[in-house]
Amino acid sequence: MATSDSPSSSLSFVPSLSASKKENLSMTKSKLDELMESRSEISNRIQNLKQDLQNWRTKLETQVKSHREELTELRKSLEVEVTQLKSEFQGLRTTLQQQQEDVTASLRNMGLQDPPKDAQTASSPQIDDDSSSIEARHKEASNDKSSDKDSPREGIEAEIIVPSP
Repeated sequence: MATSDSPSSSLSFVPSLSASKKENLSMTKSKLDELMESRSEISNRIQNLKQDLQNWRTKLETQVKSHREELTELRKSLEVEVTQLKSEFQGLRTTLQQQQEDVTASLRNMGLQDPPKDAQTASSPQIDDDSSSIEARHKEASNDKSSDKDSPREGIEAEIIVPSP
């Protein structure tokens, strides 16, 4: 048999084949043609799927790059905001400390400041005689206030009494 690309050409070289064998060859040829066509369709599908996959990868990589850039911008923006908030909180903390120092100094000047905590010991707290007299005067003033309900000082919570030296 001579070598050829198609089975139909091989049929022409075999003149002595019986009709049943020719019929079998014809059926085999048609099956082979179907398989070749199926193979071609599958090959086309595979090529299309490969192209779709490549397009999908490209699109996905573009989206990932875009999202990374967006996240980087958001991160930078958040870092700036956090830095600003830290600065604002530090400013508030400084202002609060200054106000506390001012109030402490004012109370100290008025003689209403308790003795510093570090001056007291846990086992025996010390009470200054002047602070005792201040507390006694404060209680006395509070009692006077509670007995005089119609006085104009009705809304006043505490009365400041400065001890005499």
